[in-house]
Amino acid sequence: MINLYFINMKTIQSFLLTIIFTTMALEANAQKNYSIAANSTFEVAGTSTVHDWVMKSTEGTGSANLIIKDSKLASINSLSVSLLAESLKSYKASMDKVAYEAMDTETHKYIEYVLKSAEKIDDNTWNLTGIYTIAGVSKEYKTQVKVTTNKGSIILQGSNQITFGDFEMTPPKAALGVVKAGKDLTVIFNIILS
Repeated sequence: MINLYFINMKTIQSFLLTIIFTTMALEANAQKNYSIAANSTFEVAGTSTVHDWVMKSTEGTGSANLIIKDSKLASINSLSVSLLAESLKSYKASMDKVAYEAMDTETHKYIEYVLKSAEKIDDNTWNLTGIYTIAGVSKEYKTQVKVTTNKGSIILQGSNQITFGDFEMTPPKAALGVVKAGKDLTVIFNIILS
């Protein structure tokens, strides 16, 4: 009778240990929803006949579904970003105004990005394929992204070379056409997911 008691206790202990280790393993490989943190940054940089320019915003919103394995990014299941176009600001209000006109922000208030697929290159580098929608026009781009982790947050840093023409926009002009933006743009992002 005593031997059966000890055998049952050992069986129960083994069962409990199995549950504990399985739970820990699932937590180590957890799928989790993230939101874009307020300190994420978004920039659009370009040139003009007078000087280079940059417009910046910290007002991006969105979400991601990621799988983290052993504290490293193992899979990007989804990622979507929405940025109020008129939250992008330069050092000059008159320049912002012509940029908003080029993007037709009265009709198309948001710049959006939706991930289609993600390919891991190594622990710190991923290739993302996704759709940008700017001025109501959608276009697919491939983006190489640097990935780092910091205190439970995942940071995605990257950029894309685009043109006004890609999104059926005309490069803006100012000062009666004396100042004209170049056709090429660089979209730069530092997305913090927490």
